Amino acid sequence: MDTSSDPVEMLRRWTDVGGVWRVSGRRGDTLVVGLYRCDGGEEVDRLVSSDPDLRRYVGDRGDSQS
Repeated sequence: MDTSSDPVEMLRRWTDVGGVWRVSGRRGDTLVVGLYRCDGGEEVDRLVSSDPDLRRYVGDRGDSQS
């Protein structure tokens, strides 16, 4: 994953093309988000970030379908 990009924009683009994301971990201020194929099957990438905008965007949700 291109870590120089805005993580919120990455998640938005991912879901815009039909992908699914799931929070797989919360460690202090850091979120670990798995990016999955459109059918929710295989994880194809992972985003690890402590970006405050990402934490606000994700909130308490566990995935993009919540």
